[in-house]
Amino acid sequence: MIEIRDIEPRLPFRAQLQGHDDGQPVTLVNTFVAPEGRTEAVIDAWRKDSFVMKAQPGFVSAQLHRGIGDSRVLTNVAVWESLTALRKAFMNEDFQNLLPLYPDGSLSYPILVRKIAVAGVCTA
Repeated sequence: MIEIRDIEPRLPFRAQLQGHDDGQPVTLVNTFVAPEGRTEAVIDAWRKDSFVMKAQPGFVSAQLHRGIGDSRVLTNVAVWESLTALRKAFMNEDFQNLLPLYPDGSLSYPILVRKIAVAGVCTA
């Protein structure tokens, strides 16, 4: 089963999910570390849970990235219409029931982010 770890311990992922929803889109950046020799099994589990998430109201997009070479690091970038939509999808029983499909030793480091404007570089 997958273990969720907090990339920012002072603001745990589950606390982020329970935060105030201002109605703005939110992006989930979830970095996985697959157990040695189990990267394909993690990708397969992610594919299955992604089908459930894609069917949820408020889902916008998802893209899985893999570290180059023989990296065991995978990063999912998923955009949701709102924090409420993501929270409901994450708590969905069908999604929760798929989490045990991840190989033992799988790690997940999720964080919620929003676009920001940086003068001369990007817009929000």
